[in-house]
Amino acid sequence: MKSTEAVAQDSLPIKAYFSWNILKAIIKDGIVKSNLLGMFAGLSVALSINNVSFVDNILVVLLALAGTALVVGGVGAINNYYDRDIDAIMKRTMERPTVTGAVNPKFALWLGIVLSILGLVCLFFISSLTAFVGLLGSFLYLFPYTMWTKRKTIYNTEVGSFSGAIAPLIGWVAISPEIIHPVSIGLFVLMFLWQPPHFYAIAIRRLDDYRNAGVPMLPVVKGTHRTKVQTIVYLVMLSASSFLFLPFSKVVVFTMLGLTLAWMVIGIIGFRKMEDYKWATMMFVFSLNHLTILFSLLILVSFIE
Repeated sequence: MKSTEAVAQDSLPIKAYFSWNILKAIIKDGIVKSNLLGMFAGLSVALSINNVSFVDNILVVLLALAGTALVVGGVGAINNYYDRDIDAIMKRTMERPTVTGAVNPKFALWLGIVLSILGLVCLFFISSLTAFVGLLGSFLYLFPYTMWTKRKTIYNTEVGSFSGAIAPLIGWVAISPEIIHPVSIGLFVLMFLWQPPHFYAIAIRRLDDYRNAGVPMLPVVKGTHRTKVQTIVYLVMLSASSFLFLPFSKVVVFTMLGLTLAWMVIGIIGFRKMEDYKWATMMFVFSLNHLTILFSLLILVSFIE
């Protein structure tokens, strides 16, 4: 149920100082960029495994980039519209345009719908399977996650991780119709298992925010000790999943294994020695470097091997 304040915001006009920075905040450009990197990694790996030329498929690459950016930006805008009531409570999100009144919240909603449709059209020009995967990711993010589990269960992070793991698959199916492949499964599992440790770290750092907004993140409901333990468990599984990339590259396998083990060891060493916020900050920063290095390596190996 939306708050009275959030509903009342629907009548706010679009202010004259609407800018590119406001637009980027509405579509969550940081999330768009990270998803584009994941999509391009999946696409690059598929090109390499299927021995397909990048130049010969440049139109597919451009459509995949545009389609992914539009779809991710679109669902981000819709999420901003839907979550504006809890965003107004949390320090991390209270400056979003849909909260401050910089735009009419309904503008964000309609912008999100239009961008999502345009993105799916771009993906459909590649193939119906690519559009379906993009639509699946949008659906999972908006309905099972945003509109249901985010506000109701500690398993919201795991549910959201399904949609967050879709971007590499969009890139993969843009090149290869063989969606069930050991390496495509590896790409999905990598993204799925990476997200809980990443978002648990955010939840610990923003514990008061989530508690005040009534969002049942794991540390809010079960405490930080349980969250830290669960983080390490996910990192153990993420380490094991490194071997899913054996059919592609041993360099990727052992780099991923080494990075994940380092992440896990740092988490274990700081488990009791560090204050919760400092531990979570360290784990959060490492998570960003972990994924950026791995995706960059996947792209690099795809083009040199």
